[in-house]
Amino acid sequence: MRKRFVFTPAGAAVLIIALFILIRALLTRNSYETALGMGILLFLLLLGFFGFWKSRHFKTQEIVWKIPIPFTANTKEETQIAVPQLPVPLFFRIHVILHGRFFPSASKGSIGSIGSIGLRFFTETGIPRNKNEGKIHFSFPMSGKCMGTAYCRLRDIFGIFSFPCFLPQQRTIAVRSAPINKAQFPINAQSGREDRHYKSSGSEERYYMREYNPGDRSRDINWKSSERIDTLITRISPDNQEQVNRIEVYFRNYGPSVYAALDTLWLLDRAKARLSLFLRSLMEEQSNTIFLIHSAREHWEIENIDELDAFLEELAVLSFSPPQNETFTGMGSLGELFIFSTACDTALPAFLLGCIPRPVSVFLVQPAMPKKNIADIETLRIRDFITKNCIPVFRWFFPGKTEQLKVSNGKMEIAYAETRL
Repeated sequence: MRKRFVFTPAGAAVLIIALFILIRALLTRNSYETALGMGILLFLLLLGFFGFWKSRHFKTQEIVWKIPIPFTANTKEETQIAVPQLPVPLFFRIHVILHGRFFPSASKGSIGSIGSIGLRFFTETGIPRNKNEGKIHFSFPMSGKCMGTAYCRLRDIFGIFSFPCFLPQQRTIAVRSAPINKAQFPINAQSGREDRHYKSSGSEERYYMREYNPGDRSRDINWKSSERIDTLITRISPDNQEQVNRIEVYFRNYGPSVYAALDTLWLLDRAKARLSLFLRSLMEEQSNTIFLIHSAREHWEIENIDELDAFLEELAVLSFSPPQNETFTGMGSLGELFIFSTACDTALPAFLLGCIPRPVSVFLVQPAMPKKNIADIETLRIRDFITKNCIPVFRWFFPGKTEQLKVSNGKMEIAYAETRL
């Protein structure tokens, strides 16, 4: 009903005042007030009829909701809304409205489910009369899932009427974690090195082709193919050995799965950011890297940058899973094992004991304890949600207490995160 109601709050107030003046004037037989009340009602009638008649031509058209790809938390990029190039009537403007729910660290499965803490958000902007595209700052302070709707209203410049126009567009958006300011990680990339064999059968081509790498022999360059696609292509033997780095990673997203507090969701978000930087920086340095990634419930094998981007989209909406008994299986090579976790992972010490004697590097996100002088604390403020047009959960203003996790096995890199008002 709110979307179909054509009067704005101000317009409804004007209508009530005009009716009050007219009724009072008729009762007192005041000609001046009668003329004033009838004049206001006539103006509202003409303006409303004109807007309603023109908005009918806009209802069958669709809008285009363009978002930055990838969509990252705290981004400074603007979201664009494009509407069909149709003549907007005089004294009217098109307003674009975005509303829906945002789930921090994808803290739910579906709207209305148990444990859902979807935050309502609402923002809007106007499109100039001679243009068909508007920009709106649409962002969130942390990673998660956004389920929103974009729709338009045809409003008069007096703020009285608001008519629905254009077909709304619904989208589900994965919001990636904001990046961290870190140059590099302590990575022993050679620990998972192994040989990958390429062998041909009788039905396969005689040679394999790949892009030219510095150090390849010039006589192996396929000049005809290179000239055709404007890129140097090198022939490689059908029985060739190429060394690859097989890196095994555990992302332990264990923690409270029902009504998670904001501080625990923020710890998970910072763990996602570190895993994202770890994977991307290593793959950019060495393209012949294969990642075997394990989470609480899923497994991935990533061999190229496209598969990595697809995984990062899934990582953005990965939430906590309830703790469970597990044993280390060691599905990858015998090289170094990389583990990303948070202070919510109470089973981490036992898991690390099961990894012995395999070398382990642990990237742990801990809560910043009060009265401790810790540098480089990553802080999330509740008021950041308000500035991003989100309504925070009331219980977030009374945060719980997450204890630091004591872990001693393997090489450790600890980051600290906290939430404030």
